[in-house]
Amino acid sequence: MKAKSIKNDRYFMLQALEEAYKVQHNEVPIGAIIVIDNKVIARGANMCITLSDPTAHAEIIVLRKAAKKLSNYRLKDCSVYVTIEPCAMCAGALVNARIKKIIFGAFDVKAGACGSVFKIANNKKLNHRVQTAGGEKKYLSEECASLIQNFFKEKRVENKKYKLIGGEQGSTKVIDVTTAGRRWSMAP
Repeated sequence: MKAKSIKNDRYFMLQALEEAYKVQHNEVPIGAIIVIDNKVIARGANMCITLSDPTAHAEIIVLRKAAKKLSNYRLKDCSVYVTIEPCAMCAGALVNARIKKIIFGAFDVKAGACGSVFKIANNKKLNHRVQTAGGEKKYLSEECASLIQNFFKEKRVENKKYKLIGGEQGSTKVIDVTTAGRRWSMAP
């Protein structure tokens, strides 16, 4: 008889982090998975830009996949692992889905809804509360935070690289400031 393999939170958070590394170039690198009975049943990452959908956060993507797989919009025995603390929209969706537990890697001090800014996941005024854990080293908080920080650092460098210069009506010239203005191109 085979012994049942019990995987820990670190193992599953590594799976969520792996999803974050798969995002398209311009997407914010956030990954999520949903687990039931020690098995991953859904994987996903941010796809807002790819799908032109402001609701296509990693948590929403995996909620949709898990609900479809289980043929039920209630996911009461499931846990979600996500690299960053869920925002208000995602925390609300996780509460509505009756998720059992949210485990997140890094806190989101600007928009987190599991304690950083809002307390939606375990708000006593709601008819369902979700257990939450995260922001600790055992949940790979440093790796998750570093991935996001590096993404936005690169975005800031990219945004500083080009300078817009007004042109005729309907056209704007873009100058690559890293080449001291020697290369011009027309913006769409």
